Amino acid sequence: MFKKVIVPLDGSILAENTLPFVKNLAKEGCVEEVILLNVIEIPIMWTSESFDIFPLKNAQFMRVQKYLAGIETQLSSEGIKVKTEILEGAAAKCIVEYAQNNAVDLIVIGTHGYTGMKELVFGSVALKVLHDSPVPVMLIK
Repeated sequence: MFKKVIVPLDGSILAENTLPFVKNLAKEGCVEEVILLNVIEIPIMWTSESFDIFPLKNAQFMRVQKYLAGIETQLSSEGIKVKTEILEGAAAKCIVEYAQNNAVDLIVIGTHGYTGMKELVFGSVALKVLHDSPVPVMLIK
């Protein structure tokens, strides 16, 4: 039994491929609470002193909040206890820290299936989470 399960979502269909697995776990009574987590990453070039990023951050926050609320409503209508969280920072680091600080039992995260040079160049949030997580990680391809 997993009391708290994090499902990191970035707005992509690939990330949402995790939802059917989480729904099944919840319907089978294996999950008590699902936490839909989105991490807003602000590009470093936007953080210069001469550029006011507040309007951009606020617009992005509102868009993410609406996106997560839609998925929360869908899961809640199926009888699943859901909570949403929006964090700001580096995605993998925020996911791992949230798991550490909030008694999370499992992270269910989608992979984009990158391999070889593409993986080396772009990195992988899922790979970093898998490597650094203090709790089990379920990777969904």
